[in-house]
Amino acid sequence: MAVTLKDVSERAGVSRSAVSRTFTEGASVSARTREKVEKAASELGYSPNALASSLTTGRTKMIGVVSNNFHNPIFLEVFDLVTKGLQESGLRPLLVNLSDETDPANSVRMLRQYSVDGVIVASSTLPVTFAEAFQDAGVPVVHPFGRQVADPKVTTIGIDNHAAGRMAAETLIARGYRRIAFLGGPKSATSTQDRCAGFLGEASQHAGIETSVSYADSYSFDGGRDEMTRLIDGTLADAYFCGDDVVSIGALSSLETAGIAVPEEVGLIGLNDMEMAGWANINLTTIHNPIGEIIRESIELMKGMLSSERKWPEARLHSGRIVERGTLRPLP
Repeated sequence: MAVTLKDVSERAGVSRSAVSRTFTEGASVSARTREKVEKAASELGYSPNALASSLTTGRTKMIGVVSNNFHNPIFLEVFDLVTKGLQESGLRPLLVNLSDETDPANSVRMLRQYSVDGVIVASSTLPVTFAEAFQDAGVPVVHPFGRQVADPKVTTIGIDNHAAGRMAAETLIARGYRRIAFLGGPKSATSTQDRCAGFLGEASQHAGIETSVSYADSYSFDGGRDEMTRLIDGTLADAYFCGDDVVSIGALSSLETAGIAVPEEVGLIGLNDMEMAGWANINLTTIHNPIGEIIRESIELMKGMLSSERKWPEARLHSGRIVERGTLRPLP
């Protein structure tokens, strides 16, 4: 039979309310009583009921972790980091799939059904209106990988996408490529738009550089492969900045199938530095996205919001860096 609060109170020689206060965050209990209760609980193998505790405190410690692109392996890394981080912080992750969801109000209703204390919107493709809808409903929200603006309505943390686009263009031009192209993810995604803007802006500062732009229908392997297959039927650029690693890997697969050598005939650079990008059969040159740092800060900011230490929205930008591998010609 399960050990109950009554069993612990009898073993410790204290009241049930004293046991309850011991396991209620912020409740008043003497050091001696706490020691007795914790000793009894350890001996009996007792763990407090999280659901029962939420009825007392009004807090579930449950954090909704929402996203919409489960076809991109990078989010396996994201979810691994965010769920571990939340659990280590004494919070409970609730993973929610918003693929094909178009109405932010539906998302708010869904998460409210689970009485979440806060929401982490882990997506670069969901419109900012989703995060804002939670904010407007009074639910603390952090939006890692969202679009940064000068006067944010919700707290947003992510890589500087404009700077990443500039970095990619600089890298290709420094290696002597003159016909360079951006192969992005969905055109509607703000991350795609900002990476493309940075890329084209930097390229325009250099004489003799030709640019072109195309888009995959999703941040996915198939999206990148299908778009590169379409491009192969026309005139290929000398090198491509694919706005995401998994799109790059799809593009690489298409080029290899067509017998086009990388990097000898066409160069590729991605973005994210996902684990798969470093596999020996892929060996993708890419821009490192500091995902671990972004997730760590997201959780710290969420904890601050829940403790009322932080209420104002802010935007934090992180820098990327080039990870040299084998899909670009070397620097001259």
